[in-house]
Amino acid sequence: MLRIFRRRPKLPAAQRPVLEPDERVVAWAVLDEDQVVVATNRGLFLPERARLGWHEIHKATWSGRALSVVPAAVTGSRTGYDVVEDRPPLTHTLLDPGDVPHQVRARVTKSVAYTSHHSVPGGGFRVAARRVSGADGLWWTVRFDPGTDSESADVRQRAAELVVAARAAV
Repeated sequence: MLRIFRRRPKLPAAQRPVLEPDERVVAWAVLDEDQVVVATNRGLFLPERARLGWHEIHKATWSGRALSVVPAAVTGSRTGYDVVEDRPPLTHTLLDPGDVPHQVRARVTKSVAYTSHHSVPGGGFRVAARRVSGADGLWWTVRFDPGTDSESADVRQRAAELVVAARAAV
């Protein structure tokens, strides 16, 4: 009998990350004989790293062989939002990618509830609201463009005003 659909083997128990009670594996891919990338309903497990929540991934790209993920890191908190910046990309070659690239794209995209870019003298910034898997509400962030004076009183006030307006609109 010809099998059209190939059933993917289960993730070996030795390579399964510790999951939260309501977390489940949705896809996984082999990097080498000892390491895997695991996508769950909550986020992405990369080798030697704690899980990145889907809302913590600013950008992800798939080259057809390599998965590159740019995580966001909180650099400050202000009333009503966090200031985030990109960290260096984490790139891994997936020997058998399976459904991992699709799941990463779909889940990162789904986590974005609101995004808009605003110009200010000397630069700009992006206001975003992200859904956090397993939590109610939205996580509001501002990501300043390179070269923007994020400590300027005018820029801070404009960012705060735009976050308040966005929250009211959403």
